[in-house]
Amino acid sequence: MNSFIVMQGETYHAEQDAGVLWTPQIDKSGMVPHSWKRMNEVKKGDIVFHYVKGYVVAISRVREDCEKGEKPKNLEDQSKGYEKAFVAYTVYRELENPLPIKEFFQEIEPLLPVKYSAFQEDANGNSGYLYPCNEELAIKFLELISSLNIFTIEVEQLELSMEVIKKTEHNPLLSLIAEAELEIKTKMRRGKEQFRESLLPLWNGECPLCGITISDVLRATHAKPWKDSSDAERLDPFNGVLLCANHSALYSAGHIAFTGGGRLHISSGISEDQYPVYRLKKSMKISVSPEHATYLRWHKRIVFAEPRKVKLLMDQE
Repeated sequence: MNSFIVMQGETYHAEQDAGVLWTPQIDKSGMVPHSWKRMNEVKKGDIVFHYVKGYVVAISRVREDCEKGEKPKNLEDQSKGYEKAFVAYTVYRELENPLPIKEFFQEIEPLLPVKYSAFQEDANGNSGYLYPCNEELAIKFLELISSLNIFTIEVEQLELSMEVIKKTEHNPLLSLIAEAELEIKTKMRRGKEQFRESLLPLWNGECPLCGITISDVLRATHAKPWKDSSDAERLDPFNGVLLCANHSALYSAGHIAFTGGGRLHISSGISEDQYPVYRLKKSMKISVSPEHATYLRWHKRIVFAEPRKVKLLMDQE
């Protein structure tokens, strides 16, 4: 089960009434934009977050795999001239209290992918139709939506608790949120367990920077983060390094990185006199396979906190 964000705007009400997601198969130039082509990835059981003018206003569960076909007849007034379409039927559940993206963007932004993000740096939505929503972002959306829409029983209201429970049991939105959260968390847990098991033999069960072998302290650390990886990349044992908890935190935060050949780079945010504290040395090099190179380079280019990157960001502010 995967999750998506659909940017609907003026098309929302018509598509909601029809219970569909849809895009033309090709644009006027004969091309297929990535946000249209992504419709082919939509499968039965997937979760969709519906974004309209700054808010997530609904959640839906896809009823059938997306198919190529004719544009639904009750949408004839939309995009005239586009008759061949990608169509996926889905069950909309509107939110009583929509989720304002800008208000919670500080929590949302760190979970956005570098490529194909549904949102810009100013929290406005990007143009296009359908965007991927990684599991970490989907969980955050569900948590925020729950906080805005699920009624919490106060101590003084306990006498009404049975009535509240009965209403909750028959609330389709609450059921969808609970089911989706369980499914997504289960997928993430199984994926991370599989990833860890595949890394242990590659690194001989020890941190290559400090030699720690205590299993409970070792972390299977992605080079290309979960939010930016495809399903296959998330499970690829070469997309990561087995590190102790301290070095894992430094790596994930971009304070250290490795070249494609395994040579350690240390951010200027860590002064040289602190290297012994973090068990780091300028000359350190870890043993890697050729298959690691692409992922390690991606991390060094995108995640690593290089001085030039920090300066560039400051100049843009």
